[in-house]
Amino acid sequence: MTAGDGVRRFDAITYATTPGYRPRLLDVHAPASEDPVPAVVWIHGGGWLDGDRRYPPPTVPVTLLHGSILGAGLALVCIDYRHSLEAPFPAQLHDVKAAIRYVRKYAGDFGIDPERIGVWGESAGGHLAALAGLVTPGSPSGQALEGNEGVREGHSAVQAVVDWYGVSEIGALLSHPMPPMPPGVEFPDPYAALLGGTAEERPELARVASPVTYAEGSTPPPFLLVHGTQDALVPYSQSEVLAKALREVDGDVTLQPVDGADHIFIGAPDVTPIVTEGVTFLARHLGA
Repeated sequence: MTAGDGVRRFDAITYATTPGYRPRLLDVHAPASEDPVPAVVWIHGGGWLDGDRRYPPPTVPVTLLHGSILGAGLALVCIDYRHSLEAPFPAQLHDVKAAIRYVRKYAGDFGIDPERIGVWGESAGGHLAALAGLVTPGSPSGQALEGNEGVREGHSAVQAVVDWYGVSEIGALLSHPMPPMPPGVEFPDPYAALLGGTAEERPELARVASPVTYAEGSTPPPFLLVHGTQDALVPYSQSEVLAKALREVDGDVTLQPVDGADHIFIGAPDVTPIVTEGVTFLARHLGA
């Protein structure tokens, strides 16, 4: 449907199906334009266990995020993916790559330029965005990580990445304590659920699932890493490690600390500049 401001919306499109699993859906919001526009694929967080394509974290108003992206002349693609208790890694990355291939194939119907696609994710979605930016068919295990979900033809490369407080090196988190849960709340260990076993039991899969694994020898797209310095769930050092690895291959990477902020930017006085920075970064590198 087309809104009064000319924004075209395609809601709940099935981009991949697998027998025994829920269909994977995406929404496309495309600003009014005579010419094809760049697109941003939004990947939600939730510890790979939870979350919904329609909602950013509760600290970021949906009207702010969506409105800022569309207002910059960028299309917005919000995707779901299989949660870790539905299927362990690499199912989540397979779905992200399938969604990108789908958008690329049907870009003409959406009014999107198929060669100007960026990804933006938060928390678990930030981890998947970083992997989408770094894993190519030529990467170690890269062909297997492309998957065979949905549209199989075409490529899944992206031209820019915004990673909000994502995990970069799973092995380094083995000694990091998880924050206590409220009384009566049970939440599976997110890393064990993602890997289908603990990182100690599956060290090779933990390495394969870590974005830093793919930095060496790569030609990465531009990266913007934004992370709260007091993040108790995913330490700030996770973004530092990825930034260092990208710089070692002469990657274009910006690491932006949010002083005093916890996970999902809790404690930040105003998230508007953080959102604006991400939109500006993507608009610049995607040529909006």
